[in-house]
Amino acid sequence: MLRIGHKGADALVPGNTIASFVKAVEVGVDAIEFDVLWTEDGHPSIDPGKRSELVVAHDWHAAAAAERKGGKLTLETALEAFKQPPLDRVRINLDIKLPGRDDEVFDAVVRHRLVERTSVSTMEVSTLRRLGELKREDLIESGMSLGWTVPKVTRDWLSMPKVIRPALAMGLVSVRVRMPGQVRRGLQELEVDSIWAFFGVVTPRLVETIHDAGKKLNVWTVDDPDRIDSLTAMGVDGICSNDPRLLYTRMLGV
Repeated sequence: MLRIGHKGADALVPGNTIASFVKAVEVGVDAIEFDVLWTEDGHPSIDPGKRSELVVAHDWHAAAAAERKGGKLTLETALEAFKQPPLDRVRINLDIKLPGRDDEVFDAVVRHRLVERTSVSTMEVSTLRRLGELKREDLIESGMSLGWTVPKVTRDWLSMPKVIRPALAMGLVSVRVRMPGQVRRGLQELEVDSIWAFFGVVTPRLVETIHDAGKKLNVWTVDDPDRIDSLTAMGVDGICSNDPRLLYTRMLGV
C-alpha cells in the first residue's frame, strides 16, 4: 500500500510548502502529492504576452495568499528541494490543476532528473494525452507515470459548506454507480498507469474494474481511520491523506 502525503502533511503543517513536505517524510510516507498550476496573472485574458511562473498551489486564491505572505513556492524550487535530504527519499506526484503548460512541467521534471521518481495526476484529459506524447517523443517508456484523476470537479468537495453536503452525498450515489463504466471506457483511450479517485466514489466494483485493466488505484483525500481500513480491505493500491500518521498506524494495524 502506497502511503501518500496530501500537499505534504497538510493537517500538521500548512500544505504545498517545503516544511510540510519535510514533515510528511518525518512521519513516514512513500510519496508526496502536491499541486501545480500557473498563476492568474499569466492568463491570456489578463495579459496575452505574459508567461507567469509555475507555482505549487491548489488554486489561484491559494497562490495569491502565499505570495502576500512571502511564501510563494515555485515548481522549480520544489523540484530542487526533492533532490536534497530528506526529500530525496520519497516519490513525487504532481497534481496538475490547469492545462496548457504541460510541456513546461514535463521539461522541468526531466531537467531536474526526477523522471524515475515522478508521477503526474490530473483531471485534464488533454494534459494526459500531451504528456503521453512527450514521453514517446523523449523515449521515456518507464519512470514518469501518469494518473487520471476522477471525477472531474471544479471545486474541492471537502471544503464545501456543511449545509450542502447532504445534497452532495445524494449526487455521489449516482456518480458512484456510473464511475466503473466511465473509467473502463476512459482506460481504453488514455495511456495512464493509475486512477486517482475521490474516496466517495470508490467501490469494490471500481477497484475490480481498474485492477482488471492492469492499472493501480490511488484514493484521495482520506483522513478518517475507519475509511482507511475499509479502503485497505477493498485492495486499493494507495491512499492520500492530509495526516500521514493515520496511514502509518492503520496500515501497520496499530
